[in-house]
Amino acid sequence: MPTTALSFAPFDVLAETYDRTFTDSVIGRAQRQAVWRELARVFHPGDYVLEIGCGTGVDACFLARRGIRVLASDSSPRMIEMTSRRVEAGGQSALVTPYLLPAEQIRNLENSEPFNGVFSNFGALNCVDDLHSLARCLGKLLQRGSTALLCLMGRCCAWEIAWYLAHGNARKAMRRFHRAGLNVALTDSAKVHVQYPSVRWLARTFSPEFRLRHVRGIGITVPPSYLEHLASRYPFGLRAMARADSFLERCPGVRAAADHILLNLERVDDFDGTQPAKKPARA
Repeated sequence: MPTTALSFAPFDVLAETYDRTFTDSVIGRAQRQAVWRELARVFHPGDYVLEIGCGTGVDACFLARRGIRVLASDSSPRMIEMTSRRVEAGGQSALVTPYLLPAEQIRNLENSEPFNGVFSNFGALNCVDDLHSLARCLGKLLQRGSTALLCLMGRCCAWEIAWYLAHGNARKAMRRFHRAGLNVALTDSAKVHVQYPSVRWLARTFSPEFRLRHVRGIGITVPPSYLEHLASRYPFGLRAMARADSFLERCPGVRAAADHILLNLERVDDFDGTQPAKKPARA
């Protein structure tokens, strides 16, 4: 399968350090394990899943170990290189296909084999400006009854609000509430626009092709990754928080205060894209 010609993407600058700073961190492992529980429940051996924003390929390889085929896409050439290395090292080339493709160009897959599901983890979709168009494209790619499992950064992270208010930084404490989103600097030379949509807005945006089945909170008592310095000093406390999250993740109200939200959406109708749905107003 050909790749899209991209010479540079903002997340290239994080490719070499991402596993060290997040994947292998105690917080990263705790939050990813919570997502993996849902992945293992939703997808099954023999499924063909599209991953949007695969990063360094950790989740794609997890699915492959369960006998699931994955088209692992990302907008970053360097991330795709890292994914390719991981896939080859794990002997999973028969199940995982790394594919250089921005989420904004998912429509290029419309003539491909239909997918049994789509998955995106840890905020890749927060960096997509037009989620409405993406939802329409996914409606064409997924079979009826299949699942879209989407993990985004939540709008109201209790840990973040409390941490930055305690340190006298109200601007950072409330940054996720900006309706227009924020331009976030990854480095001095690389910036990305990040939005924090509400669950209600996401449910409307993915309708009518998708129906929201349930929501889980990822990182309710487990803190965001920038507090790794604290979590690594108190591993027993973090394990207790992870256990607490497994009970709290589906509790209405509480789950909305998580670092990330995990949406389970079902492809429900026979929308063929000939009559575009009206774009909903942002909540």
